[in-house]
Amino acid sequence: MHHRVLRCAAAGVVAAAAVMPSAWAADAPQVTALQCGHLIDTAAGKMLGESTVVVEGARVREVTSGKSAPADAKIIDLSTQTCMPGLIDSHTHLTDESSRSAYVDRFHWNTADYVIRSTVYARRTLLAGFTTVRNLGDSVNESASLRDAINKGIVPGPRIFTAGKPIGSTGGHADPTNGMRQDLMKDLGPADGIINSPEDAVKAVREHYKMGDDVIKIMPSGGVLDEGASGDNSQLTLEEIRAVVATAHDYGFIVAAHAHGAEAIRRAVIGGVDSIEHGTFMDADDMKLMVEHGTYYVPTIIAGDTAARNAKIPGYYPAQVAAKALAIGPSIQATAGRAYKAHVKIAFGTDAGVYPHGENAHEFELMVGAGMPPMFTIQAATINAATLLRKDKDLGTLAAGKIADVVAVPGNPIEDISLMKKVSFVMKDGMVYKLDGTPVPLPP
Repeated sequence: MHHRVLRCAAAGVVAAAAVMPSAWAADAPQVTALQCGHLIDTAAGKMLGESTVVVEGARVREVTSGKSAPADAKIIDLSTQTCMPGLIDSHTHLTDESSRSAYVDRFHWNTADYVIRSTVYARRTLLAGFTTVRNLGDSVNESASLRDAINKGIVPGPRIFTAGKPIGSTGGHADPTNGMRQDLMKDLGPADGIINSPEDAVKAVREHYKMGDDVIKIMPSGGVLDEGASGDNSQLTLEEIRAVVATAHDYGFIVAAHAHGAEAIRRAVIGGVDSIEHGTFMDADDMKLMVEHGTYYVPTIIAGDTAARNAKIPGYYPAQVAAKALAIGPSIQATAGRAYKAHVKIAFGTDAGVYPHGENAHEFELMVGAGMPPMFTIQAATINAATLLRKDKDLGTLAAGKIADVVAVPGNPIEDISLMKKVSFVMKDGMVYKLDGTPVPLPP
């Protein structure tokens, strides 16, 4: 469902986009006690009662039952709220956002225009409770620059694991000149993420390693929001997928596969990818293969829902895109429900950018609407997503030694999953960004 991400920037431009202090953590108290009315144990899938999370610096020192406060701690009263680990969105595009003018803007906006906006999108995402994201596609590796700026404290935002440019075939969903008039089309190669052989695939992955990316994203099927004719045809061979995956795993990358069509999903799973994104026309055989291979599924129901609704607005998308959105978008929720019943491993992801950034939590409601229990959806956005990212030693649960990413909502989200859209407290790396539903002012 990738909204062909429009072109962005370099680290220096990101830094200029928003002048922020570079040492916020120095102002944070060394020890903080979060006194929670309830705490979700995401590993066990249980709602606990009164609990205290003691944070020291950027890590959790201990988690205890009841209300307690070490002598050296600053107390934050969350007694009317339910605490849980920071949320993880496994599929975002922080340097782009869909709009009626997006297909025209890319011919007028400079890279810096996208970069400046990305700093706003990043802040909205963090304040919505998503302290970590996997960014699955940009244009000129600009999300790596955003990642670095966030890590250095230049701008606020979630922890980013970026794929940089997606990898696909000539004229396919990853080709940024697809659908343009012929004099603007280019014959792109591995450095641009465009491959047409296993040899190209190896080089493309190595280019990502050279660029300092964190994960790999491939496009083995057509997509909705590009201007190609098909949204689900197969666009990479099994040999090309295997070459990407083997090389990526050599370099320590996980591989995400955008795939709508059943055959593309089959090839991607057999080829060894770590996750299938969207999976619209996934069939029973695909699901069986995914269970056998341990492949994760990231449904992005909100993206399909949003694209289908936007397609009904005259002129919002080009006609060919609108037709694909209406055919594919409404199908994802039902597929996700069947995958859950088939015991496919599921991680939370939204395709943020297809819908407005900061509205990520609506995905919880849609997952519940697909037949998933509320607790499972929260696990999908915490421990499951952390395991997919291979970051479960640090993220996804609240326990001694883990990174101090904590969010809270006012009430019980197991009884009312819509509360996930009302995150009232956000801590990332031990730093508080939102308290009592209000963003915490940062030093000038």
